[in-house]
Amino acid sequence: MRLQDRVAIVTGGAQGIGRAIAERYLKEGARVAIADLNGDGARATAAALGNGTIAVETDIARQDSIDAMVDAVVERFGRIDVLVNNAAVFDMAPILEITRDSYDTVFDVNVKGLLFTLQAVARQMVAQGKGGKIINLASQAGRCGEPLGGVYCASKAAVISLTQSAGLGLIGQGINVNAIAPGVVDTPMWDIVEERYTRYENRPSGEKRRLVGEAVPFGRMGLPEDQTGAAVFLASSDSDYVVAQTFNVNGGNVMN
Repeated sequence: MRLQDRVAIVTGGAQGIGRAIAERYLKEGARVAIADLNGDGARATAAALGNGTIAVETDIARQDSIDAMVDAVVERFGRIDVLVNNAAVFDMAPILEITRDSYDTVFDVNVKGLLFTLQAVARQMVAQGKGGKIINLASQAGRCGEPLGGVYCASKAAVISLTQSAGLGLIGQGINVNAIAPGVVDTPMWDIVEERYTRYENRPSGEKRRLVGEAVPFGRMGLPEDQTGAAVFLASSDSDYVVAQTFNVNGGNVMN
């Protein structure tokens, strides 16, 4: 098992990609904190995944909540070895209809929340003196703009840039910071994406999901489980020489 006895936090871990990564980490021998704004969902996921998990209700848009999460995990498991910065929100609108409220909501979570969660966990790792692994969830949307996704795309581009800066800034303390950029992944968040496309492109419900899946060179939309191999690699000792990189896991949809 590649993560034997390591302690990991997975934000946004109650469902989707976060839950899939948490489940895979457990199978690889880790102990996992399921951190999620949806406390009931986090507790249900932790209960379903069983021994070696705890649930921590966490709002990464609030510094006191981030700090409480770190304290709770250290109190329960004694340390933090891995952070998966997965929690995110989505919104979509034409450029001429973007609102300040939408911008603030998306950037408060996807950029500010991610950065200050990374910072709080990195401080704990530095105090422990044994390094660690931090994995940010970016997106193929951070590699290229989309007509209706200006704010979300910009937030994920910021994640890629922050990953580079944090990777360079923390490797001297033995902390590897890298990222995963998923493509189109069939998760509960895609229900929100589908609803927005139905509204703005006047499409029948379900059509956009079908079309984006058909457009992926691999032949289908991604599944949450498709992201777990990269997440294990980046959390393991196999990635010790990997610094400040963003790995595309998208079925060939975007290349860089």
